[in-house]
Amino acid sequence: MNASPGAGRIPLHTPLLRGDRRPRVALVGRHQAGKSTVFQAASSAAPQHARLAGESAYEECLVGIGLEEISLVALPSIESLHRLREADRVVLMYLLWGDRWPVIARHEPEQPTAAFRAPDVLVHVVDATSLERDLELSLELSLLGRPMVIALNRMDEAREKGLYINPRALSERLGVPVVATVAHMGMGLTELFAAALAAAREKVCPLAQHCSEHIRESLKPLNAILSRPEIEEAFRVPRPLLLMQLAENDDWFLRELAEHFPAVVPEVTAARADAQRTLPRPLSDELHADRHHRAALLFEAVTRLGAPEDRERWKRWLDELFLHPRWGLIGSLAVFALVLFMVFEVSAVLDGLTSARLAEWVGQWQPTDTAGVVGRAVADGLVGLVGIVVPYMLPLVLLLVALEESGIMHRVAFVVDRGFHSIGLHGGVAVPFLMGLGCNVPAISAAALTSRGRERVVASILITFVPCSARSAIVLALGGKYLGVAGVLAIFALAMLTVAVLGRLLGRRYPEDVRGLVLDIPPYRLPAWPALLRNTWARTSDIVTIVTPLLVAGSVVLALMSHFGADDAINAALTPVTAWWLGLPLALGVPILFGILRKELSLLMVYQALGTLEIAPLLDWVQILVFLVFLTFYIPCVSTFAVMLKTLGRREAFFSVALSVGVALGLAGVTRLGAELIRFLI
Repeated sequence: MNASPGAGRIPLHTPLLRGDRRPRVALVGRHQAGKSTVFQAASSAAPQHARLAGESAYEECLVGIGLEEISLVALPSIESLHRLREADRVVLMYLLWGDRWPVIARHEPEQPTAAFRAPDVLVHVVDATSLERDLELSLELSLLGRPMVIALNRMDEAREKGLYINPRALSERLGVPVVATVAHMGMGLTELFAAALAAAREKVCPLAQHCSEHIRESLKPLNAILSRPEIEEAFRVPRPLLLMQLAENDDWFLRELAEHFPAVVPEVTAARADAQRTLPRPLSDELHADRHHRAALLFEAVTRLGAPEDRERWKRWLDELFLHPRWGLIGSLAVFALVLFMVFEVSAVLDGLTSARLAEWVGQWQPTDTAGVVGRAVADGLVGLVGIVVPYMLPLVLLLVALEESGIMHRVAFVVDRGFHSIGLHGGVAVPFLMGLGCNVPAISAAALTSRGRERVVASILITFVPCSARSAIVLALGGKYLGVAGVLAIFALAMLTVAVLGRLLGRRYPEDVRGLVLDIPPYRLPAWPALLRNTWARTSDIVTIVTPLLVAGSVVLALMSHFGADDAINAALTPVTAWWLGLPLALGVPILFGILRKELSLLMVYQALGTLEIAPLLDWVQILVFLVFLTFYIPCVSTFAVMLKTLGRREAFFSVALSVGVALGLAGVTRLGAELIRFLI
């Protein structure tokens, strides 16, 4: 299958690792190596939290990797298996046995409190800036006999220090995949989890990392003792690990051996004493020193020192701008500002050159017969279509596609990912939400392409509450003139708050588990025009096939209602909404209804209904505020509804309409009450 334009082909392995077949991948590593950062970059909006035995806790979530899945577990830090600390021992027990502890551990005072399947793959997160020390833990973890992948994290910091590590050479020596990552910038994570899936599929364990020959010879008698079937059955651990732990006089393993096999303890003690006579230092210290020496040799073999290189420094500067955890938001805000400039400056100019002139030309046609009214309605519908496509849709979609093709938008999505988690979504929907500022129609189409299942539905519904350029134009035109900057900012802030609150509430309506998503960080590249035009058309073609007929049909229906004198009937029917609930003049019923075609029509028809361009004498500031709040949230235009019918189906499309009407009525009512109270107090 194709991952994305220009991304090449991804091999499809069968059977797919998903559902009951999905592997459990555990992130392990020392404190502050970047384990939590890797988990947060891939985790879902709602990871599960649970406790191991005692006070140790872990996090877990489901992560989608293409068509496959993994259960990702972030375990507490583990420093070393040498002279186990209590916290490290608990983690080791879960790595070995999960919640199914063997006979030797069943008398522990702190037993497993929740189901915990032992991991299928270990991802050892290594700090590249202190690689030598972390490689000691890698050598120890290789004794567990589990498939393992090494995440060589903080490669950017290592490079700045003049430390250059060869991941391929390290992989060959350890016999495990080694992936270079910069977790806080999302780099390398796609390759990391792809390697974890491959390790789970192939079940290849690390190469045996034997200690030095003189130590192996001295430990042969102890190894022979531990080869007894009853001991192996009781401990259920790989013999190399048990041998190392007892050779180092680990308190817990030795205590359990004495508890269950007291007759063997004198043999073990004697074998340790014999081994120590041939060594220059105590056996435990010798083993530790040997492991440290082997890690140092590995480090020297795969690392070189040198001055930081200047090649492609501009790319690193851009990554600092877009991906840095502290100031990476600056780049995202710059993209957001560019989108706003496109919507309110470039699109406004294009609108004046295209649809505005067409509307003025069509407006000179004032038919009186039914056929002429229908013809004028069709023309109005087509002018409205041009007003959506030419100034707002095509330029904005072209800009966002260019940002995607260049690799910038993927970085924006990574930075805002944690923010979207707060409303139950992933940063991958950032592009559709930005599109929604121009027009909700291509935004919903883009959400359908970039998400699926629960996330597609929630994102599409929330996008209808993003103020598109048409709604923003009304707010800026009326609000800016009569309410001032504070009133305009308050309405837009209310829109953002509404999206956030509805995101949390919709998560309860669609409670299926949210899968984590590994956001790819592609290299920078210059967009190619053929790909730009092809992808732009793919995202805007729905406007021709789906929206056009409904837009024209809706225009004809409303024009015929007006032609046959149904205005008074419409205003009367909407009296409970306009006059009773919103406190607006009855004449505003028709402008509200016509806003279903395009929200700008509401503004134009307000002037027509009130018979003046200066509405301040007829509407006070409370009524203007309530009217703008209602228009901002109520029923999305017919174009948006048409796309929702196609992408979500009838049920969810009508639910979205009902939700928008309910939210608009509720917020407008609360706004009216609050504004009246403020006016009373003033």
